[in-house]
Amino acid sequence: MSTAVNGLALPGSCLQKTCSVVVVVCVLHFSVSLLYYFNTFQGLQEKIFVQNPQHKEVGTQVTEISSRTVGVPAKPRTTTLAPPVTEAAAAPPIVDLPACPENPPQLVGPLRVEFSDIITLDDVRNQNPNLQDGGRFMPKECKAVQKVALIIPFRKREEHLKYWLYYLHPILQRQQLDYGVYVIEQSGDATFNRAKLLNVGYVEALKEYDYNCFVFSDVDLIPMDDRNIYKCYKEPRHLAVSMDKFGFRLPYNQFFGGVSSLSKEQFEKINGFPNDYWGWGGEDDDIYNRITFRGMSISRPDGVIGKCRMIRHDRDAKNDANPQRFDRIARTRQTMNTDGINSLTYQVVEVHKDRLYTKVLVDVGSPNR
Repeated sequence: MSTAVNGLALPGSCLQKTCSVVVVVCVLHFSVSLLYYFNTFQGLQEKIFVQNPQHKEVGTQVTEISSRTVGVPAKPRTTTLAPPVTEAAAAPPIVDLPACPENPPQLVGPLRVEFSDIITLDDVRNQNPNLQDGGRFMPKECKAVQKVALIIPFRKREEHLKYWLYYLHPILQRQQLDYGVYVIEQSGDATFNRAKLLNVGYVEALKEYDYNCFVFSDVDLIPMDDRNIYKCYKEPRHLAVSMDKFGFRLPYNQFFGGVSSLSKEQFEKINGFPNDYWGWGGEDDDIYNRITFRGMSISRPDGVIGKCRMIRHDRDAKNDANPQRFDRIARTRQTMNTDGINSLTYQVVEVHKDRLYTKVLVDVGSPNR
């Protein structure tokens, strides 16, 4: 059998051989193209993973996290890769606050102070959400010039303490103070020693913060004007100038009782307060003497701003009038260098942190030891 091509007769076997050759060439061409394609794709993959080793690390990290989940079937999830967080990005910005003004703008002046309402500590906590544990507060809008520790000598006066906390915390916050409240409670039933408890409060407060001002306040005295700022001044400050107990008059010029403030330097200059006044009376006059003997004078607000109300109460048991007070006051100059913060001894029994205050229960001894 033969086939005519362009008028020529070709034998059948020759045509079959030609077609076979063409098929083989096409197969070889297709195989070479396919091999080139796969080699190119694999090289591209290797190039991507070499340039981006983070992909490999992320894959390892997900595996490690999943391996910690035991007994939970794996679920498909989509992971969004975020840029690594640097230390600078993670740290909060440092805000340089301006100094708080000398005259805080939120003061309201004269206050209504009453003791007939029933107050609970939960009420006080709810009304002061910005307090930190231990009765600590600092303003957010400015930097307080002073760091103030408020020291309260205390024993069995829980009802009075509620009123003090209820009125004073809002006042102190409006005054834009960086402050902490320390209730120093005398343990046991020995004769009360107010001045020694105040010394203890000074030492214990400094263990927690670098306070530079100390306000010493009786628990039953509430200021009637928030312009009476509980801070320190160039001279020791008597803050409870005119009490309702004395008809809103200063009982005598040397009176330094109730509420007073001294800077850290002023306190150390007078060697703190006397430790040997057991019972009621005398220690305030001794402190006044110490101040004058060190060449300082007393500063006071005027009689209107310095008004205070006292919570009326009977004299506490174990706080009878000190029969030795007049003799000790007469000898202040001789005793102040050896009886004070440099001779203080006490033992801490317990420290309790409440949102409203730090209470330190202490054993200060007794007159006989």
